[in-house]
Amino acid sequence: MALKNEGDASLSPTASDVAVSPRRVTVLGSTGSVGCNTIDLLQRQPENYFVEALTAHRNVERLAEQARLVRARLAVIGDESLYGALKEALAGTGIEAAAGQAALVEATQRPVDWVMAAIVGAAGLAATLEAVRQGAIVALANKESLVCAGPLLMAEVQAHGATLLPVDSEHNAIYQVFDFERREAIDHIIITASGGPFREFDLQAMAAVTPEQAIAHPNWKMGEKISIDSATLMNKGLELIEAHYLFDLPSERIEVVIHPQSVIHSLVAYIDGSVLAQLGSPDMRTPIAFALGWPDRIASPSPRLNLAEIAQLTFEEPDNVRFPALNLCREALKEGGGAPTILSAANEIAVHGFLAGETGFLDIVRIVEKTLERVPHSEINSLDDVYDLDATARETATALLQG
Repeated sequence: MALKNEGDASLSPTASDVAVSPRRVTVLGSTGSVGCNTIDLLQRQPENYFVEALTAHRNVERLAEQARLVRARLAVIGDESLYGALKEALAGTGIEAAAGQAALVEATQRPVDWVMAAIVGAAGLAATLEAVRQGAIVALANKESLVCAGPLLMAEVQAHGATLLPVDSEHNAIYQVFDFERREAIDHIIITASGGPFREFDLQAMAAVTPEQAIAHPNWKMGEKISIDSATLMNKGLELIEAHYLFDLPSERIEVVIHPQSVIHSLVAYIDGSVLAQLGSPDMRTPIAFALGWPDRIASPSPRLNLAEIAQLTFEEPDNVRFPALNLCREALKEGGGAPTILSAANEIAVHGFLAGETGFLDIVRIVEKTLERVPHSEINSLDDVYDLDATARETATALLQG
């Protein structure tokens, strides 16, 4: 949801929150899937956007190409050893090149109107917080920031007058049909899930799947980590935790339903029996365009939805035996404290282990569960607490992975 700092986390944006043109923007994590889709939209309307900075971790070639395409003022590569390569790639363009964590922080501190927070994993937390502290409109594509440090992030949003817009297709869909001014009329929200590539696999077949199979999502083109999370349904669990903080609703008022066609992106159920849904083709440029143009709407090249052609929309309950990640996330949210932080960190380690061929597909959730059992769920009161707990969880999950 979009939050302002009038002291109520349930407040909707006001009419005074108007877009400026050209809007000055920064894209954190520009070379990933969400970042590339954001660049695609920015380069289609160069008269409406001035790109202040782009950041990436290691993909120098793509970062330099993007910076030239949208005429960014600054390009930052996270790996300091690649500074020379980036500077050479941008030679003669007039685009500043920088590298390292300090440069990333400096990029987020530059005054802009809008920031895409799309750095994958817990690594994106510090940059997202810095963007929030600038009071910008922050388009949030990094769900781990809320999972790891939800209360801290939301407190910073209110303290600095930032606006938080969800970019995940599910939360973006809820945002579009959520009546913030009449919250008492809302009964519950419904997050949809495609079910991933193994929706119809039995446990024996799932035990033998390869990373290549798991990455091949049936509907969406996404990065490796989020594709694996979708295949385990961990992604839906993380989204449930994210929705809890974004929409200030308890777990029992957040439902998850399998919807293989990925046409209805999520729904809001009201106390009078009405259920409002946002529909669209499975293309991330739709929710990104919504956030990029907000509070107005801008054109997007996303394929237009043809319901007659689709003909049928189906739904089913999640199978918690074959896909236990969803209930594990509900339990972590109920446990509170640092449990979600531990869960997110352990999941990153387990997913990377699976992608590297070090563990099986079904072991991903088992490693996360055992890490939650072994690491104390201490309270989160500061960013240092998050980092300490995250490090402990990663060490524990790595030991489980290696053992």
